[in-house]
Order: sequence, then C-alpha cells, then structure tokens
Amino acid sequence: MLHGLPMPHVALDRSISDTVGTTPDVTWSICIRDAGGRQLAEHNSDVSMETASVGKLLLLAEVARQCVEGSMDCYELLDRNPAVYVADSGIWQHLHAQRFSVHDLCVLVASVSDNLATNVLLNRVGLDSIQAFCGTIGLAKTALLDRVRDHRGPDDVWTLSVGSAAELSDFMCRLAAKRLISQAVSDQLNRWLATGLDLSMVASAFGLDPLAHAEPDRGYCVRNKTGTDAAVRADVGTIERNGTWYSYAVIANWDAAGPDWRDTVLAGMRSIGEVLRDLLAH
Repeated sequence: MLHGLPMPHVALDRSISDTVGTTPDVTWSICIRDAGGRQLAEHNSDVSMETASVGKLLLLAEVARQCVEGSMDCYELLDRNPAVYVADSGIWQHLHAQRFSVHDLCVLVASVSDNLATNVLLNRVGLDSIQAFCGTIGLAKTALLDRVRDHRGPDDVWTLSVGSAAELSDFMCRLAAKRLISQAVSDQLNRWLATGLDLSMVASAFGLDPLAHAEPDRGYCVRNKTGTDAAVRADVGTIERNGTWYSYAVIANWDAAGPDWRDTVLAGMRSIGEVLRDLLAH
C-alpha cells in the first residue's frame, strides 16, 4: 500500500482493465511509466496504432533539434503555401497573416494542432529528416508518415501517423527527464507543449484551464499532445506534482463504419487520468 492507496500498478491495472472491458470493439494500446521509465501498467503497448496528430510531436522535436543545433533559424519566416493547404484543426486558416516564424508555427502546432502550420513546417524540414530523427532516438513502431490531407486517396499514405504506447510513453518520459536528444531540445519542446489546449482525454481528469496551464495548477503540471480522427483518440503526455511524475500514452482505434465509441472511449481515458491524479495527490 502507498499512503493508504494500492500500489500504482495495481490501481492502474484495474482502471485499464475496466476501460478495455467496457469497449469490446475498440483496440487499445496503453502504457504508463514512472519517472525512471519503468512500466507500471500496460495493455497491448507494443502494437503500432493509428495516432492521428500525435505524430506532429516528431515534427516539433526535429524542428527543436535543428533550431538548437543551428541548422535552422527559429526566426526564419515561412509563407502560407497553397500547395499544402488543409483545413480541419488549427487557426491559421482563419487568419489574414501570410507568414509566421518557425517558432510561431511550432506554437500553433503544439497549441491547437494546426494542420496548415504542420504542413508548412513539414515542407521546410522534410519527411526524411523526421524519419532519420526517429531512427536516432530508437523509434521502430512510431512515425509521421505523411503531411496532413483533407482527403486521402488510393495513392496517398493511408494515415498521418502511427505509434505504440510503449514507444510514445518512453518518448514523453525522456522529454520530461530532459534526455530527449539534449536538455536544450527537451526544454524547447516542453515550452511549446505547455501551450497545448486539448485536455479532453486523459488530461481531462486534472481540472486544468485548457487555455492557461503553462504553470502548475493545484500543483499539477501537464504536458501532452493528442490525436483525433473519426475512429481514433490518442493522448500522450506527462503529469507531475511535487516532484513526482508519470508519463503515459493511451491510444484507442475502432471501426469508423461501426458503432460510435467516442463517448465511452473518452470516459475510459479520463478514468485512467483520474487514477494518475489520485496517485499524485497522496
């Protein structure tokens, strides 16, 4: 027992089991780690899943690396490019501004998962660079596969990104420990992620202001990136309180042509977050 609570892995295992058990037509990949990187609980964690916009993390990390190492200037201005225009998530499509700095585009991607900003950055950085970065940090089942598209035809890559909960939770663990490439790269990526607005999944359990949580609130500090598609919900992040923290990756895929599992999936993701909150509160 831990201060009257079950050991972390017991409580987490129970929550994960309940979540998986109430969603029989949903495929889950889940992994929770402690600050040392040790797996506390997992389900199907080595399976590569569709992760939607979670793959933008890899773009942000590679841009952070290039900016820190000097191969890219974070003040470089990039133009709105009609060739990679895309709608859906993001706010640049609604703005009059025709260009932003690399840094500001990264804030748009981290805060509102801006698709147009993603494509403009990806056009500048190149998919090959991101794939090389993934190899450098040892990712085998996690990748950004393509730019964002409004529609995917038969000749397009089948999905935006894929990933396993094991690899993504480890990615976030290294980021929180400032061991993702270097402390400077980790610090930059964490600053961008601090602007993230989507707390609708695992992070919904902490009751934070989605518009302003760069600083700790009630002691909780969350850094995360989410991914959403018609039959995809994914949330990867870290949660810290009073020097104790956990990294998590919770990914759900289901058949878009079948029943809509969205509400049940979101409830399950929140329940996992509630266990993490309870563990950190004691």
